[in-house]
Amino acid sequence: MLFRSHVTWQDDNTLKVEIDTGTQTRLLAFRPSPLGEPSWQGHSTASWNVPARTLKVVTSNLKPGYLRRNGAPYSNRATVTEYWELHTLPNADPWLTVTTKVEDPVYLTRPYLTSSDFKKLPNASGWSPTPCAAR
Repeated sequence: MLFRSHVTWQDDNTLKVEIDTGTQTRLLAFRPSPLGEPSWQGHSTASWNVPARTLKVVTSNLKPGYLRRNGAPYSNRATVTEYWELHTLPNADPWLTVTTKVEDPVYLTRPYLTSSDFKKLPNASGWSPTPCAAR
């Protein structure tokens, strides 16, 4: 499903990532914080990988769910590691590539890997979050 995301700083130590499809929000904490109850967004801890110029995000404390709408399940013991990399194409368009690795000792025998690319838009025009609707 296509979506727009909006990335801003919530405070000095937390990135806020909002997704317009379903009005989802993830918080990426750069300082240790309490886990709280398991949730669909989980608990994400971020760190800068300076030599590679990437952002590393490790998410745990997830509610059990499915990797894709019709895919394999994941358990509450799953860990998701993401690498966010900004790059510029030869035509000067800025892009974000997010490489994701899911590890789950309950349902997966090896890591599940995906990669997604996002074009950076010049501003927030067109940003119009809409809640999920039951079908």
